[in-house]
Amino acid sequence: MGSIAPTLPDLDASSTKVTRSTTLRDVPKPGSPEERSHSYCTDHMVTVRWTAAGGWETPEVKPFANLSIPPTASCLHYATECFEGMKVYRGYDGKLRLFRPDCNGERLVSSCKRASLPGFNPQQLKHVIAKMLQVDGGRWLPKTEPGRFLYLRPTVIGSGPQLGVQVPQEALLFVIAVPWPSPATKGLKLLASEPDSIRAWPGGFGYAKLGANYGPSLLAHGKAQSIGFDQVLWLFGPDRNVTEAGASNFFIVWKNKETGKIELVTPTLDSKLILPGVTRRSVLELARAKLTNAIDGLEPLEVVEREITIQDIEEASKEGRIIESFVSGTAYFITPVALIRNGDVDMEMKGASSSKAGYADLIRTWLESIMFGREEHEWAFVIDEESTK
Repeated sequence: MGSIAPTLPDLDASSTKVTRSTTLRDVPKPGSPEERSHSYCTDHMVTVRWTAAGGWETPEVKPFANLSIPPTASCLHYATECFEGMKVYRGYDGKLRLFRPDCNGERLVSSCKRASLPGFNPQQLKHVIAKMLQVDGGRWLPKTEPGRFLYLRPTVIGSGPQLGVQVPQEALLFVIAVPWPSPATKGLKLLASEPDSIRAWPGGFGYAKLGANYGPSLLAHGKAQSIGFDQVLWLFGPDRNVTEAGASNFFIVWKNKETGKIELVTPTLDSKLILPGVTRRSVLELARAKLTNAIDGLEPLEVVEREITIQDIEEASKEGRIIESFVSGTAYFITPVALIRNGDVDMEMKGASSSKAGYADLIRTWLESIMFGREEHEWAFVIDEESTK
């Protein structure tokens, strides 16, 4: 009989070791330069080491500090790196919540697989994060200031010293928390990408949250910002299909040309060019559950996932069929789109300048109610802060 390979240890939050910092940082005020810097982290971080020989080691919550990795580390040479974007919310009931953390855990594992990094039990991620927030949450998100949040960045990198082209033999999972400005409410200006600039392609990794997706896109992003635009609307292929808006998922509400019915349309995930956003998924599920009938003075709509070309948007704009447009994501949340420019054609998205609240506003309100505890919901994971006292 053949021998059975030993099962290596999986990620296990229950064994987490906690070392508290003896030097606490000042908590920045909302709107301060420290908050706007996107780099001023909380007092503690999580680190978990993995090796091919020993599996996942004991998670540690420890004082925030710079990482130490060898110059030959795989992440520095071969882009073996992936991450997630999450937030923790201080609810109006005083509780700390994560929003759909299992979805983030599952997506991080999927990204790890695409980047040749080790997987883990995705449900353990929320518990590891909770351990850190049981230490930092009370001071950085005080109960006296409900309605605030921290941005969370779980990351996995290939950290071993092997320089050769190979699957990483060592990896590091770490989690940091950063105070983050509230999402913009003004309408975004999007600049359509040029045909020779491509963010993702079939058979690539557009569906995974890899750092390799972002660095190459920053050149076009910087050019767009230099002429007054907020983000690039990424197009792909000879038909110039809409994929993502910057690092966010794109939505448009319009009247269908043939039927006259109102539709909420977003690009399909079938091509694997687009990140399956957790906020995107939540928007679609809420819209299908609540917006197929008239509500709050808004007409019912149909929810459609399909390919959209920039020509479709231009045509709808010329014919006056666009009702509103918005993007979704953890950082931008639900933010309206004011204008899209394609070449020398400007298309105004009417909802962004309308005084009347629209579908995006309603969806944003529903999501905020879940995130901040105004509504009890299965999507919210409540962190037990009492267990550390």
